[in-house]
Amino acid sequence: MPSCENGTVLELASPSAPVRRPPSRSRNADRRPREHLTPAEVERLIETAKKRGRHGQRDASAILLAYTHGLRVSELVALSWSQIDFADGVIHVTRLKNGRPSTQPLRGVELRALRQLRRDWPEGRFVFQNERGTPMTAAGFRKTLARIGEAAGFPWLVHPHQLRHAIGYKLANSGTDTRTLQHYLGHRSIEHTVRYSELAADRFAGLWHD
Repeated sequence: MPSCENGTVLELASPSAPVRRPPSRSRNADRRPREHLTPAEVERLIETAKKRGRHGQRDASAILLAYTHGLRVSELVALSWSQIDFADGVIHVTRLKNGRPSTQPLRGVELRALRQLRRDWPEGRFVFQNERGTPMTAAGFRKTLARIGEAAGFPWLVHPHQLRHAIGYKLANSGTDTRTLQHYLGHRSIEHTVRYSELAADRFAGLWHD
């Protein structure tokens, strides 16, 4: 049995002892059919959220803003009221992961949802918070969205990042140029943006003439 220079005996693991390995992470493709949601699916989530429990308005508003502005879950839960400008009808989006910040317009449906949310939660710094006045956590929103997706009848586990991808594909399909889409989503590199335009269905419009 080997020993150190000071004479301490080192015990080696038995060759026959089982090696414990963490379970392998399943691929996204094995868990859900695609990485984005359609506009109709997002609307289904929002309508389902409104009907669930006493926090339905908050959760529906969170889904709406995450989708409309392509927010990562960490950006969503960190959203503060200081980033919302009701007078000018804009939201100041702070991007994480070295993303580019931007100021984006708020649609009427968003302004109404946010005003209602502020009336329901008049105190606190954060837009999406719990009853203790602290912001929702990223893990908490993931779990909430998964439950909403299940209640809405989705056969797969809905993930927050599908909302960000959803607006990317929606805008690409609407004809938004790649450079504008890059700035809207806060990508530093346009390489992260081109996948939306490359997979946009309208690229193939006109190939078939019935």
